[in-house]
Amino acid sequence: MADTGDVDVAAIRSVLLEVIDGLSREYSHLQASSVLQEAVGRLANRRDLQTEQALPASFYDLFRTGYLSWGHDLANPAPPFCHVTVLGRRALAQHSRDPANPDGYLFHLKNRAAIGPVTASYIAEAVNTFNAACFKATAVMVGAAAESLVLEVRDGLVAKLQALSQPVPSGLSDWRVKRLLATLEATIVGRKASMPSTLFERFEANWPAFTHQIRTARNEAGHPVSIEPVTPEEVHASLLIFPELAALAGQLQAWIANEYG
Repeated sequence: MADTGDVDVAAIRSVLLEVIDGLSREYSHLQASSVLQEAVGRLANRRDLQTEQALPASFYDLFRTGYLSWGHDLANPAPPFCHVTVLGRRALAQHSRDPANPDGYLFHLKNRAAIGPVTASYIAEAVNTFNAACFKATAVMVGAAAESLVLEVRDGLVAKLQALSQPVPSGLSDWRVKRLLATLEATIVGRKASMPSTLFERFEANWPAFTHQIRTARNEAGHPVSIEPVTPEEVHASLLIFPELAALAGQLQAWIANEYG
């Protein structure tokens, strides 16, 4: 991503997404100049050289991340025509909280769950790397953020077991995340009777799926066996499900602290 100094790039990107969403609904094709002119109009109160340079830089970032592509059809395959890709259409459907809109995404995450500073630092960097089209780095950062959530749940469970003078399964201290997850899940399932049915249903249906998807993407990105171990779609999916994983982790921690026994 271009160096834009102190300009609020996240706000500019949000305006661009709003403009593209509106124009793509009204017209069958887009032109770069139309998008930029409309965005400039909405940023009139921040009209300066830095903003004027940051605007096209942020616009071209959307091509690098795969949200936009040049051309309209075979008859008009080149600039200034452009179109919204399949990935871009998915983002626009929820642009207020899509990772392409960092402020909106992080605000949505904050509303879904209270996360610790370690988790927050990794997910913030994940959003930054995603918007810089560094998808392998994104997969690793989201995976680290998810692992941080798992460790927080594990720490709460270990503290509770110790407070109850109950044995702590050795797997909860294993350095291998796969074994730790299996032990954590088995220990929680073993207390199904004391867990609210709605929480258990969410845990049973979503926890293994969420952690598996994110860990798989991270492991593939972290082992140099191919040029493109993860796709933009895979890391986009990991970012989208992360707030739900964080919310579920928070609910589990509350249950462990207040009702586990």
